[in-house]
Amino acid sequence: MELLARRRQLVEMIVTEGNRLKQAIGKGVRKELKAHIAWLEKRLRESDRGLHEAVEQSDVWQAKYDLLCEVKGIGPVTSLTFLALLPELGQLDRKQIAALVGVAPYNCDSGTMKGRRRIWGGRGEVRSVLYMSVLSGIRAKNPPIYELYTRLKLAGKKSKVAIVACMRKLLVILNAMLRDQTHFDANKA
Repeated sequence: MELLARRRQLVEMIVTEGNRLKQAIGKGVRKELKAHIAWLEKRLRESDRGLHEAVEQSDVWQAKYDLLCEVKGIGPVTSLTFLALLPELGQLDRKQIAALVGVAPYNCDSGTMKGRRRIWGGRGEVRSVLYMSVLSGIRAKNPPIYELYTRLKLAGKKSKVAIVACMRKLLVILNAMLRDQTHFDANKA
């Protein structure tokens, strides 16, 4: 978990220094920023290598990692994040895992007032990588995710609402895959 947190910090620092480089005018400052970015990128590669070695040392983690990476939109970083920050994946039912990540809809009703359903709580870092995975899945036309997104958009739902619904669907699919130790099948999802 510390390696994953360190990786996130390195990525944030690279982005920050890249933004500074875009605004830098002096050659000396630009040279220094480029050197620092190169150093940070080297550390990021070492961090990634350490994360992959940790997965390779555990047969259970390696099996889960391989299953997760089969799904379009789920890459190495997302798989590693799920393994480290969501160890319950594959052990809970669909409602529990959705609530744990924070993609379960909760009502905002009071008395006769009926409000909109909202998501809240949960594990923010897991939710952010899940969000990016859904965007990748939609772009890559991952069948169950893309079809759900398209159907909801055609029904008049806002993009964010459709994306959150896709996040929950993808999470439920991944949970079932790890629970049953089955490979991804777009036709069954």
